[in-house]
Amino acid sequence: MSTSYASDLIDILAHSMSTAEATFYSLPGSGIIERYVRSSHKNDPGRTFLELLLFFFVLRTLMMSRTTGDKSFIDFSSKEIDDLVEEWNPEPLAKPLSPREKAELDAVHVVAGANGPKPKLVSTGKTAVNLASFNFAGLQGKEHITTNAVRTMREYGTGTCGPSGFYGTIDVHIQLEKEIAEFLDTESALVYAQGFSTTSSVIAAFAKRGDIIVADRGVNFAIQKGIQISRSTVRWYDHNDLKSLETVLQSVAKERRRRKNPHARCFIVTEGIFEQDGAISDLPKLVDLKMKYKYRLILDESFSFGSIGRTGRGLTELYNVPASKVDLLIGSLAIGLCAGGGFCAGSSIAIEHQKNNAGAFVFSASLPAFLTTSASEGINFLRSSPSTLTALQENVRAARTILDKLDIIQVPSHPVSPLIHIRLRSPPVNVSAVPSKPNNPSVAKPRELPKWDIEEEEIILQEVVEEALSQGVMITKAKRLRGQELIEPRPSIRLAISAALSKKETEKAVGVVKAAIIKVLGRRGSGSSRSSLLF
Repeated sequence: MSTSYASDLIDILAHSMSTAEATFYSLPGSGIIERYVRSSHKNDPGRTFLELLLFFFVLRTLMMSRTTGDKSFIDFSSKEIDDLVEEWNPEPLAKPLSPREKAELDAVHVVAGANGPKPKLVSTGKTAVNLASFNFAGLQGKEHITTNAVRTMREYGTGTCGPSGFYGTIDVHIQLEKEIAEFLDTESALVYAQGFSTTSSVIAAFAKRGDIIVADRGVNFAIQKGIQISRSTVRWYDHNDLKSLETVLQSVAKERRRRKNPHARCFIVTEGIFEQDGAISDLPKLVDLKMKYKYRLILDESFSFGSIGRTGRGLTELYNVPASKVDLLIGSLAIGLCAGGGFCAGSSIAIEHQKNNAGAFVFSASLPAFLTTSASEGINFLRSSPSTLTALQENVRAARTILDKLDIIQVPSHPVSPLIHIRLRSPPVNVSAVPSKPNNPSVAKPRELPKWDIEEEEIILQEVVEEALSQGVMITKAKRLRGQELIEPRPSIRLAISAALSKKETEKAVGVVKAAIIKVLGRRGSGSSRSSLLF
């Protein structure tokens, strides 16, 4: 009896297996699965066992209930829920503002209507001379640029809604890139949607792990982020000191020979006009060094494009250096042309490389059309009105003539820079007259980093800003990301000289700033321990 039952069971199982096998082989792709299982089992039987375990585990997980029963839930009454909600106190997303930060935020200028060389302030209802906004060529408020922007917005809409590599590129982008390349005399150019991310993305698109970057210690925050993202080996030279740069280049050459690393790509990264202090790089010397040591030069002209040179072409025009000598020219359309976005100009190969490798170009929505045409109008204006840059330089010279006579301040900016920084003339308390050792190029911070009372100087400079505003001149402190930058920049007042003002208006406005500095420092210096440092 039992033998007959076992025989029937085997027949049923055999029939079921044959039916399952026939069903399996009738499925599309069954032969591929069979070959994979046979090959896997033949080469590694343990793998077959592991895959079966994983299959049944996944199957069990899918068939399990999403809950484990009522015991895992607590049934709250409506009153208990309301009490819990009232008791909940979420942690703040950011730390509370200090009294000084709150006071500075309350003192921020609010402009009624369009910004320009003489905006109307909400707080006073009066106009003020604007030395705070970046309006070097006086493009803010130009009627023909505004009219063209409105017309473009009605035709194209407010945004592109997509990255340039997908469906975000339109005809005005291609036209602007062509105009930038022709204006700077480069092979090609690429437009980005945001100025800050242009700099950081361009650096990271070319410099990778194992490559070498030699950078100025005083570069702006966007360059610092680009260098960090690249994960390259970084060597630092003293701020705007080309003797220090050559020393670092020589040490890197020795290091490469010792480590037998001849194939690493090498870059020099610096700025045209330095955002932190308004100093200007010696471009001819930079080009000589990069040719001598076989480096590629990445030059950030965010503050020099549209502000220096006979027609605003930047350092290449100022020093009469062909743009082809600079491997990558980075600029800001927001600062130089009062539009928006940024650009990179260089060889056609370098530009094509960025289209697939620069994060801000690949993943960000492209520049809105109305900002694109505004930038095009700005370039046309610079090209057709060279007298604008002449007037700007006259205003810069007038401002420096007034400020350079004031011995209670320090102006580190270059004499032709329309970006002027004003610092208190007080010596650091921790640095000897002669440094004991040269700075370590592997470390961003100098060995003997000068230290000042940053909080105290910030308060004094803010008083100067408010005093100048009370006299009808709008200026600002240089904004810093304290605790995030590699080297903490010293507090300063930042003036942005504009060609939209006449020479007389500039002299009067800078005279007000001078009077505000004298008044604030005189009030604080009398009877204080700082008087000997400030005067």
